[in-house]
Amino acid sequence: MALFTSKRSGSSPRPGRVAFARLVLVAVSWAIFKVVPALKGRDGVFNILPTGSIIFVLWTVLLSTAPHPAALPGSGLALATFGAPIFSCCQRLVDYSFCLKSTLLTQLGHQAVKLRPLPKQAKRTYLAMDTESEVIGYVVPVFRANHDAVRGLMEAQEGEVREEGVNYVAMRNLFSRESREAMEVKVYKKTRTTNIRESAERLEVGKTVEERVELRKKMNSDNLTHPPEFIVKPRGQTVWEGKTVTLHCTVAGWPKPRIAWYKNNVLIDAKAHPEKYTAESNYNMHSLEIKNCDFFDTAQYRASVLNVKGEASSVASVVIKRFQEHEEADLLYSKPHGFCPEHGVTFETAIIDKFEVAFGSEGETVSLGCTVIVFPTVKKYQPEVVWYRDSVALKPSKWVHTHWSGERATLTLVHLNKEDEGMYTLRVNTKSGFDTYSAYVFVRDAEVEVEGVPVAPLDVRCHDANKDYVVVTWKQPAMEGSSSILGYYIDRCEVGTHHWAQCNDTPVKYARFPVTGLVEGRSYVFRVRALNRAGASHPSRVSEPVVAMDPHDRARLRAGPSAPWTGMIKFTEEDPTVGVVPGEPSDVAVTEATKSYVVLGWKPPVQRGHEGVMYYIEKRIAGTDHWQRVNTGMPVKSPRFALFDLAEGKTYSFRVRCCNSAGVGEPSVATDDITVGDKLELPSAPGNVVPTRNTDTSMVVSWGASKDVKHLVGYYIECTIVGSDVWMPCNNKPVKKTRFVCHGLTTEASYVFRVKAVNAAGYSQSSPDSDAVVVKAAVSISGKPTGVTLLEAARDYMVVGWKEPASNGGADIRGYFVDYRTVKGGVTGKWHELNEKAITTTSYKAENLKENVLYQFQVRAMNMAGVSTPSLGSAVLECKEWTITVPGAPRGLHVLEVRDTSLVVLWDPPAFDGRSPVNGYYLDIKEASAGEKGWKAVHEKAVKAKYLKVTGLTAGASYVFRLRAQNLAGVGKSSGALGPILAQTRPGTHEIVVDVDDDGVISMIFECSEMAEGSEFIWSKNYKAITDSSRLTMVTSGGMSRAIFNDPSLEDLGTFSCVVTNTEGISSSYTLTEERLKRLLDISHEHKFPVIPFKTEMAMDLLEKGRVRFWTQVEKCTSDCHVEYVFNDVIVTQGEKYTMHFDKTTGIIEMFMDSLEVMDEGTFTFNLVDGKAKGTTSLVLIGDEFRELQKKSEFERAEWVRKQGPHFVEYLDFTVTPECDVLLKCTIGNIKPETEISWYKDSIEIEADDDDAKKIEKTDAVLTFNIGKISKKDAGIYEVKLRDERGKDKSVFNLTDAGYEAVMNELFRVIANSSTDVKVLSTEHGIVLYSFVTYYTEEQRVGWLHKDAKLASSERVKSGVTGEQLWLKINEPTEKDKGKYTMDIFDGKDGVKRVFDLSGQAWEEAFEEFQRLKAAAIAERNRARVIGGLPDVVTIQEGKSLNLTGNVWGEPVPEVSWVKNDRELVSDERYTLKFEHGKFASITIAAVTPADSGKYALLVKNKYGTEAGEFTVSVYFPEDEESKEKKE
Repeated sequence: MALFTSKRSGSSPRPGRVAFARLVLVAVSWAIFKVVPALKGRDGVFNILPTGSIIFVLWTVLLSTAPHPAALPGSGLALATFGAPIFSCCQRLVDYSFCLKSTLLTQLGHQAVKLRPLPKQAKRTYLAMDTESEVIGYVVPVFRANHDAVRGLMEAQEGEVREEGVNYVAMRNLFSRESREAMEVKVYKKTRTTNIRESAERLEVGKTVEERVELRKKMNSDNLTHPPEFIVKPRGQTVWEGKTVTLHCTVAGWPKPRIAWYKNNVLIDAKAHPEKYTAESNYNMHSLEIKNCDFFDTAQYRASVLNVKGEASSVASVVIKRFQEHEEADLLYSKPHGFCPEHGVTFETAIIDKFEVAFGSEGETVSLGCTVIVFPTVKKYQPEVVWYRDSVALKPSKWVHTHWSGERATLTLVHLNKEDEGMYTLRVNTKSGFDTYSAYVFVRDAEVEVEGVPVAPLDVRCHDANKDYVVVTWKQPAMEGSSSILGYYIDRCEVGTHHWAQCNDTPVKYARFPVTGLVEGRSYVFRVRALNRAGASHPSRVSEPVVAMDPHDRARLRAGPSAPWTGMIKFTEEDPTVGVVPGEPSDVAVTEATKSYVVLGWKPPVQRGHEGVMYYIEKRIAGTDHWQRVNTGMPVKSPRFALFDLAEGKTYSFRVRCCNSAGVGEPSVATDDITVGDKLELPSAPGNVVPTRNTDTSMVVSWGASKDVKHLVGYYIECTIVGSDVWMPCNNKPVKKTRFVCHGLTTEASYVFRVKAVNAAGYSQSSPDSDAVVVKAAVSISGKPTGVTLLEAARDYMVVGWKEPASNGGADIRGYFVDYRTVKGGVTGKWHELNEKAITTTSYKAENLKENVLYQFQVRAMNMAGVSTPSLGSAVLECKEWTITVPGAPRGLHVLEVRDTSLVVLWDPPAFDGRSPVNGYYLDIKEASAGEKGWKAVHEKAVKAKYLKVTGLTAGASYVFRLRAQNLAGVGKSSGALGPILAQTRPGTHEIVVDVDDDGVISMIFECSEMAEGSEFIWSKNYKAITDSSRLTMVTSGGMSRAIFNDPSLEDLGTFSCVVTNTEGISSSYTLTEERLKRLLDISHEHKFPVIPFKTEMAMDLLEKGRVRFWTQVEKCTSDCHVEYVFNDVIVTQGEKYTMHFDKTTGIIEMFMDSLEVMDEGTFTFNLVDGKAKGTTSLVLIGDEFRELQKKSEFERAEWVRKQGPHFVEYLDFTVTPECDVLLKCTIGNIKPETEISWYKDSIEIEADDDDAKKIEKTDAVLTFNIGKISKKDAGIYEVKLRDERGKDKSVFNLTDAGYEAVMNELFRVIANSSTDVKVLSTEHGIVLYSFVTYYTEEQRVGWLHKDAKLASSERVKSGVTGEQLWLKINEPTEKDKGKYTMDIFDGKDGVKRVFDLSGQAWEEAFEEFQRLKAAAIAERNRARVIGGLPDVVTIQEGKSLNLTGNVWGEPVPEVSWVKNDRELVSDERYTLKFEHGKFASITIAAVTPADSGKYALLVKNKYGTEAGEFTVSVYFPEDEESKEKKE
């Protein structure tokens, strides 16, 4: 307080006045600040600078003279309240005025003033200084570029920069003022007490000042600020077209530096082009992303950073490389679409219904088209459709027609020529971006009229056109014809005429020719024809028209008028150079030199006047001084001249003179000596040709470029099918790349390729032939994996799984790469790789993760062609400990061995087992078209293996599978669905075949006809790859693999499978069981120790006359096979007793003996030897067997003797016909007409007049005795005897006892089998089951069963036979009678059963019919009816009394009425009607009259029915009767 008091005691103003002045200053400043918006300068800008400066000066004085705020009773509060804000506003006004004034001045003077870069020596300063060199702010520098380009960037950053600068200045001034106040201490003479007190106060103030100084040192911005510097500079990159480039840099500096990116010193506005650039700045790390790079993105990119302390820059070069093939060399592939602010939408483009690779011939018309869909649709907006050929935009012409209908874009190529061949691209431009589609068009040569002539040249162009001179170039055709091309003829035609003139008399081999003698100002077109020994080709397509005129005049015409008409006419004096002889030309040189011509070129002289100049050309042979004028007749107008007819091999020099009307000028400097000859050599042969597969109809052909070739035109590719000598062109337009896609090839055909280069000098030698390659689809990058899910989670790791890609690209998946990114607050981070080395499983354990952090995962697949695009990201997953007790979902579901009715599903165990290990799996299946309710289990019990064969599938149906794992806690969740899988056997599928070779080696063979490049056979046992070669040896050759068992045993039991890699799942399996192994070992033993196989073991046949035949048959044998015939170990040979025969074609071995004698008892053996194979077969004939055979032999001999006379071929026997007639039959043979045939019964011959003789019949050699329906009286012994002079024979049949029983049993069989199916019939009494037979005899037993229980006959249930009907009657049936009924008919053995199920509908229908009939019967019995008593006609005399009584029946008692002529009668005086005892109804008519004649009826009626007893009454007169009698 003493300090401030001492200041007031000096000459300073009084505190009250000072406070009042300060308050007034505050008010005045505030008023000025409020009035500022109304103050404007002449240029319309606020006069902020002077106003702010005034307020700023006033407040500076105020603050500089103000004591500490605590010492001011009134103004201190004002300063504390208003000082800082007003001071800050004033400083902001000053800074803003400087910036805004500078900006507007720059805008106003933009047309006349250019911004210039500062010289390198000048170091920019961005600090704003006052007169005392005090920093009062800083100025935001303007980037060195067009002001319009940076204005937006400056305005966007201005507010933030200004606020930061003002805060900095305010902070600095505050510290400076406080420092000055602390140092302003004046010393006054005071008392001791005062000095002591003030000393103490000074010590306290000094301590405070020191603390504030230390704080200022820490907060002083001069100590904190420093210029920007690059910690990490952006690095240059080289990438392919279509890729994305990101430039990164890290910058340090304070205040925070601002960054701007430049491309070739032009500012990049990323916000204006978000589809192309993305600029990011985070924590002093800056990046610029350039999307979908094309060739024009090749540039130098500069990052410029600056703050108040300075600036820094760093440059990085980005180079964009083009691909080598046409398909990717263009800048025409699609770019991502961005927002269109004009229409407020983002246009999306889809190109569908695309044109494919096209083929055409010269002269034809080809149309290409695509359907284009642009979404959303904006009214009156259409996209721009542009067509390109080989990256060059096409313009409509007579050869090219384009059409856009609003939906479909069409390009029509009229009258195709080889120039039209190339890559065609449709580009659809919208205001959001563009999309493209490309395909190649091939143009074949037109048919030639003369066989062997070359095809037409192509691409005729005109160059270096002058007043009377033009150079014509062309490209050689792909095919030279039957012989090499000798040269070319060039034809010209003046536009507007149809006359073609040949320009050269001698064919030129060089594909470039100077045409002279043109008329200045006229237009010409040119064409070229090729010539070989067979003749000339068709002419090429004509060139574009060219005008013969001076190039400078042509340039002026193209440029048009240099400036618009200004109304000013400029007069010049006449050029004093008119009439002056022109000077000498300059730069005379030989521009082209061949053995056919030399072309000179020069520059016109500087001094030539306005009338123009012409030229004379002179030549000189080297070594001489004699100059000879070449164009003596007419000087040339063009500064070009072609000299022909020069001597090849000679050396010349040339010079040129100018001339005009004033004379001929001095000659030019002579050229150097030049020797006439071809300067351009033929290209060298291309390098090795490497064809690679592309599609089913195309190949990619690559080759080494020709070395040291000059002016290369391109390459022609030729191909031939293996086995053919015909080479065909793959392209008719030369390509300059060393890679070309040859289309239009034949699938599965083998091709050889070669390449030749061409330049203007001609063709090179063909390259070496390539290796033969079969045309088939190449391996491509696989599809992306799907279904990324979480399988297990812990505190610091997660296990994710996924499904294999739907398409493997024609090659097996070699592995997977997993990426992850974090998710915080809904914001996703960048993707990072988890594994550097590809993993082969479909799951991955991501370790070292953070607990409770959210992650996303994506997966990429890799095959031999490369890495696929990433899968869709997984759901957001949290890394935390799982507490699930059941196992997780199994992984890696896939199928093998897909067939029409079966397939094999394989899987990997779940990554998470739960609380206990997995002890089994459940596989579910459903058809692809079924919903979630269609799932069903494949098996009931859990399987422990990790594979399962599913059978019973429907061929052609698609199925989906899922799998669940179980442990002791239960069954876990299902895996992801696998499928749909089509149950269909691929055509050409082979199965594993087990083979045993001749040496007994057992092996499994699997063949594959669809081997791809890099395909391998992988053998597995129980679906685990076989790595141990001790049990199996694998041998692979071409498309076949053999797995050979080294030592087959029980250890080899199991399922063996084989999978072919790089194919679409070609696989097969074979299960080796113990039974199969035993069989294979037996076969192996047989092959090691071969035995001649016998089709039939040795057998014996008895032939006629009792001859014996021993025989056998072998399966196969060679011509070297021989047999030893052995009897009781003794070899027997051909002789009287034995006859042998061996037919090697059939393998039948025979040995014959005429008879068997006692000494022939023993063993007969055939020993066979066929190379190393042996075989033995034997037949033992001893003991009873031999004696039985001997008897049969003797019998056969006796039979032979018997058959020499009449005999029985078939002895007498019986048969029963279907009609149940019994026949005795026999067949006789060797009969003559005189042979006697006699029949006997019970030893009594049946004579011709006996009744039984009628039963005997003879048909051919068959004798028949028809007994008919047999009965016991027909029993007896029947006998037939044959006799003539050659001998006799007889046959007996005993039809008694056993014989009779056998006949009856056969009869019973026929009867039983003739029975029909049981049918049902309903009657009024019940239900009848019946069946019919052909015939019935009482001895036939028939039984009925109900529910397999025999039915006993009763009053209610009866069975019987009526005629041929067998029946079972069930009276008054009930529910108990329902069930199965069986009729059992004895057939001599077990019986024939006929079953009828009397239940269900059959019972209901039968029972209903029974009830109906029963009711009808009851109704019939009880219905009312007239049962008698009434006559039909009653004749009665008039006056008599008529009394008729009718007997009536009915239950209940019927109602009775009488009618006459359909009118009911009632009882009265005339009619007496009675009904007595319920049975008698009577009518009495006392005295009849003629009126009583008529029809009467007695009507009876009850509930069961009605009946009428009708009768007629006729009344006559007596006299009529008398007269009648008289007449009679």
